[in-house]
Amino acid sequence: MDSLDDEQRRALGQLREITNGADDEVAVSVLDSVGWDVQRAAELIFGTSAIPPPSTSIETFDIDDSQQGEPVRQRHTPSSSALTRPLFSFLAFPFHVISSLFRFIFGILRIPIPQFRFMGLNFYRPLRPRPTSRGGPDRWLRDLEEETGAISIGRSKAPRGTTSSLNIDAGQSSLTSRLPSANGQTEDGRKYLPDFTISTYEDMLRMCQREAKIGCVILVSDEHDDVPEFKRSTLTDPIFVKTLFDNDIIVWGGDVRDRDPWSAAEKLQATTYPFVAFLALQPRRGPMSSSSSSSTSPPSLTVLSRHQGKSIPASSPTSAQSLVDHLEQQLLPRVKPFLDSITAEQRERERDRHIREEQDRAFQNTARRDKERIEGKIAAERAEREARRMAEAEAHLAEQRRAREAELARQRENDRMDWRRWTRRAIVNAQPMRSVTSSLRIAIRLPNGARVVHSFPQSASLTTLYAFVDSQFIPPQILASDDPVSLPGLKGVGESALESHISTHQDQYWGFRVASAYPRVEIPWKPAAKLSDVDQLKGGGQVVVELVQGGRSAAIQQDGEDDDGYHTEDSE
Repeated sequence: MDSLDDEQRRALGQLREITNGADDEVAVSVLDSVGWDVQRAAELIFGTSAIPPPSTSIETFDIDDSQQGEPVRQRHTPSSSALTRPLFSFLAFPFHVISSLFRFIFGILRIPIPQFRFMGLNFYRPLRPRPTSRGGPDRWLRDLEEETGAISIGRSKAPRGTTSSLNIDAGQSSLTSRLPSANGQTEDGRKYLPDFTISTYEDMLRMCQREAKIGCVILVSDEHDDVPEFKRSTLTDPIFVKTLFDNDIIVWGGDVRDRDPWSAAEKLQATTYPFVAFLALQPRRGPMSSSSSSSTSPPSLTVLSRHQGKSIPASSPTSAQSLVDHLEQQLLPRVKPFLDSITAEQRERERDRHIREEQDRAFQNTARRDKERIEGKIAAERAEREARRMAEAEAHLAEQRRAREAELARQRENDRMDWRRWTRRAIVNAQPMRSVTSSLRIAIRLPNGARVVHSFPQSASLTTLYAFVDSQFIPPQILASDDPVSLPGLKGVGESALESHISTHQDQYWGFRVASAYPRVEIPWKPAAKLSDVDQLKGGGQVVVELVQGGRSAAIQQDGEDDDGYHTEDSE
């Protein structure tokens, strides 16, 4: 209440005095709905004015029913008596309260309600009954089917548009069997109603606009005496039903006692019932303008004709014959070509839209394939680069591994060569002078085919023989005078130091085998074994040297031709 200004507070006070202290919140809401007009608010409270319907997006229509051949019925303007009706309503208010009290008491006691004279006064009733919600168009159609014994033609086959939510079995009749015969009766003997659309009035209007179809609005009021005959004769007429169905006319109807039909009656200016109106899209009618602007303006939903009143006799405005004649002779020839052109334009736009969608889809598919191809190529190049990088990395690692192995092999070969040279100085060249009669003369064939003859003392061991053979693998450019006197980690002297070193290394220290020439018998190395104790070497003999594990000394490889001469006679 604090938000009201002085004028609004004054209007609220006047309405409070008229209603004897009604609820302030209700009074404020009523005043706000009528623009703070005290008289209109009082009319609403005492039931002398209809509640204004809520505004919607489709409320006004162009009226184009001049070709009906009948005068246009205008809405009744309020007379002077209607203007004075609120005053009489205030005076009759106490009687209204007493009447309501008596109705309540008699209803509880189940006593027939007597009719008081003031209850029938015109000024005591609203100009139009206040609409109520009684179940909507679905309930109204169900009641209509029960009242007429007919069934909506849309319930007996697959729905053409928005149809009833009820699932009523209509048998196996087809559309052909439902068509009226020459005598105006259907062949299956059933009565049919038009295919009423089960939706709101506004949805029906939108459907007419969207689908470019003719709409038929049928409004009735059971308070009128002409409505029952209209339902029995017009709404069940086979020719009328067939005409509506064949021309694909969207039919919508209801009782004005319901809120939605009441709103439709207000907008269509219905004053008498039954009421039938046809509407469809038509070129927009307005002030004189250029042809270019009129051709580009969109069509508007227009009321084509209105029919209201009795349905009998056949010449009556709402009879089936009059409505069918009006449709076939006036409305359809005038409206159908324009609607067909709109439908053709819609189909053309739909076809263009479909073509654009197909083109867009083809373009998207092409773009997707190109993208996949490019991504696949990029992925292949990336995989190739990764494989090349990995191969290079593996090759680099292999090269490093080979280099390390070569370095280790070189180090091992250098260490081995150092031991050979030390062996040559410490063992081979350190042997005492030998006499011819007491020495063992042994001929040695090297792996490269060269032969060396050497005389060993009787006290020589297998270590001495193997050390002599091993010294033959020293390159000739390395002089004996440069041989090392000692080696790192050397334990002991002479053969004992060599045998100790061999025992701490791998089994194949020597890298060669020694065998007798004939018969071929291997003479394995053994520490501290005497040559004179070897059966194949007693009194001397010939031995053959064979490399093992592919080992081959550079000195042997660089030696010359196979030779049977004794190149080392000076060593005897």
